[in-house]
Amino acid sequence: MKTHFPPSLKSAGCDACRNAEPLDFEFTMAYQPIIDLDRGRPCAYEALVRGPNGEGAGTILSRVTDHNRYRFDQACRVKAIELAARLGLHALPECRLSINFLPNAIYRPETCIQSTLLACNTHRFPSDRLMFEVTEGERVDDSAHLIGIFRDYSQRGFLTAIDDFGAGYAGLNLLATFQPHVLKLDMELTRDIDSVDAKHAIVSGIALVAERLGITLIGEGIETEQERDTLYALGVRLQQGYLFAKPAVEQLPLA
Repeated sequence: MKTHFPPSLKSAGCDACRNAEPLDFEFTMAYQPIIDLDRGRPCAYEALVRGPNGEGAGTILSRVTDHNRYRFDQACRVKAIELAARLGLHALPECRLSINFLPNAIYRPETCIQSTLLACNTHRFPSDRLMFEVTEGERVDDSAHLIGIFRDYSQRGFLTAIDDFGAGYAGLNLLATFQPHVLKLDMELTRDIDSVDAKHAIVSGIALVAERLGITLIGEGIETEQERDTLYALGVRLQQGYLFAKPAVEQLPLA
């Protein structure tokens, strides 16, 4: 996604977005666990948007436009927190809620985070259990804007993560400027890593960089025991994928 904001809208953007019309479509959330292999239990659940009847994310994301992007981003956060609280995620020991966000929907992080904090307060969900993911495929022309969001979130005690690392725009250039808490390895890197030498070498290099920078790695899209074991041998102890559990609509698998 690529969005350009004129200066006048950037300066007054938050007021304009708060007064935006409600979304004209409904959605819900599915949750997929991220497994800590050392502890043998979920350490987080990623909230994934779904249609009201469990339709795939594409049916909802296709309705997101420049006009409703901010409202959708805010509604996703609130829905993810509301459902997670209802399902008792906060009662699971040391377990976080991971929320995807759209950096192009945020004008001022210190203002735009207020509805998230209000949702945590309303539903009694501890805000220090939140992790915010931005997909590397989400194109952000102003990298300083994304770094500003990450820094603001880090100062508030949230974990920050780059999703689908290795597949998109940010890559190592972003790491040279700002280091998020977490990198989620794209499934194209983890798929068949046990049998493809090039993937093994690349992930091994990323693991070394992450260790030097104090960044935690999560392996995504894990479907086989061989992929799991190979990644674990490379130091990737947090993993997510169908091998462990598929996303479940309004449920916490393995909880």
